[in-house]
Amino acid sequence: MSKSGDQTPQPPSHIPVPRSRRGPRAFFSDVNRELRRVNWPPIHETNRLTGVVLAVCTLLVLILTVMHLVFEQLIKVITRGF
Repeated sequence: MSKSGDQTPQPPSHIPVPRSRRGPRAFFSDVNRELRRVNWPPIHETNRLTGVVLAVCTLLVLILTVMHLVFEQLIKVITRGF
């Protein structure tokens, strides 16, 4: 006999998977309906944020290039000394 507090949860033996027999037309209809519900940002905000992303990417490229050049020279100095 087991007490009610001693029960251990059993892992599910079968995870239910939803079945959809509606086809691709229904799928794309659902996608279209969901995309109409999205709150899209105004074009000026999109352009501003695109500029921010491009500026950050450019800054990272410059930083990594400088680091590469510095470490390349450092390795040359270290290995030339031996």
